[in-house]
Amino acid sequence: MSVALVWFRRDLRLADNPALSAALASHATVVPVYVHAPEEEAPWSPGAASRWWLHHSLTSLDRDLRACGAALHVREGGSLATLRELAATTGARAVYWNRQYEPASIARDTTIKYALRATGVDASSFNATLLCEPWEIATGSGGPYRVFTPYWRNLRARLEVRPPLPAPKRVPGPTSSPSTIESLGLLPRIRWDAGFDACWRPGESGAEAALRRFLDDAIDAYAGARDLPSVSGTSRLSPHLHFGEISPMRIAWELEHARSRGNESYLRELGWREFSHHLLYHFPDSAERNLNPAFDRYPWAREAPRRIRRWQHGRTGIPIVDAGMRELWATGWMHNRVRMLVASFLTKNLRQHWLHGARWFWDTLVDADLANNTQGWQWTAGTGADAAPYFRIFNPVTQGERFDVDGHYVRRWVPELSALDARTIHRPWTDPAALRRSGYPQPLVDLGTSRTAALAGYDAVRRAVATG
Repeated sequence: MSVALVWFRRDLRLADNPALSAALASHATVVPVYVHAPEEEAPWSPGAASRWWLHHSLTSLDRDLRACGAALHVREGGSLATLRELAATTGARAVYWNRQYEPASIARDTTIKYALRATGVDASSFNATLLCEPWEIATGSGGPYRVFTPYWRNLRARLEVRPPLPAPKRVPGPTSSPSTIESLGLLPRIRWDAGFDACWRPGESGAEAALRRFLDDAIDAYAGARDLPSVSGTSRLSPHLHFGEISPMRIAWELEHARSRGNESYLRELGWREFSHHLLYHFPDSAERNLNPAFDRYPWAREAPRRIRRWQHGRTGIPIVDAGMRELWATGWMHNRVRMLVASFLTKNLRQHWLHGARWFWDTLVDADLANNTQGWQWTAGTGADAAPYFRIFNPVTQGERFDVDGHYVRRWVPELSALDARTIHRPWTDPAALRRSGYPQPLVDLGTSRTAALAGYDAVRRAVATG
């Protein structure tokens, strides 16, 4: 009887899962496997919020597999050694998995594929994560793109949306596993995650519910509402996409058939996600180093732990920045418009290196994705892929007044300011008496002075490049 292992990683779903479908099509018995080896992803091993999500997503996957007649085999240890041991004990002659694209994962998976094949075990990998493989889109000269718009134009022209693969009704495999998901110790011992349960439903069924809500309630107004942090105008699918509980192709298929006026705007956001993976694949050092090496000369301020902590804890004295950081801590997520504002404040007003922010987001976001996180921080800091990034310094006050007009978002997450009217809530220092009564801090820095210093730093980079 032919046996195969299906190695689940960040593809924690049954529907539209190419590795699972291929294994079921060719083998009588399929053993679903999850190997917990976070050290193999160093230096970007999953953060605390990601581990919380992973626990619940694995639990959901195991439940879905049991409904199909199998169980998820959970193991800890080196991936290669574990897969070899499981192949030997189950008699499997093939291992199937879906690809990951981070530098550490590519190196590990390449080693595993060659090692398994050398011992007579077939190894096959598939694309279940992206609309297009990172190496399939190239400039006219054959190189990688560094600017989003021409990249997206190329991808959009060649994108062929296909129907998703159906979920299997039965997975013929073992129904017991000697290890449990609880034994991985993914949940925190101190319940800082208390607010997560009310916000999220990890797992494939949760992803399906989030997609249906978005398509039913938000897609028509998405192009405008996606910038308003106080309304439910975004999909909130990012953690489901990161953990592979739903595929981008499935979303693209649904968008094509929904025929809403917001479809193209959201598809473009999926394109930004693709662009992030394209950049990380072609520039693997960018997770740690400036994509644009000219900015290695940027005069960052001396590392300021106290200022960084106040930023992390939502105590900068800038209301919309603090609202975003508190939303992040409470829910493991932050509205994307506000992500740009808090990142701009840290890197341009405080002039702290973007890696300080990237690492904090990595630990606190449930959707922490190395490609997206790297691209987002480098884009905002001005060190990454962009045609002219240096002058993009968001003013968080005017941004708040524009996108949180009535102050509802700030009132929710900075309740000490809730009594202030809409004219004052984004600049509470203009009412000193009310500010004293609230207990809210004065701004950590003067926005105008710090903006001037940031621009001077970018001008120094420009002049250094011009003079060689």
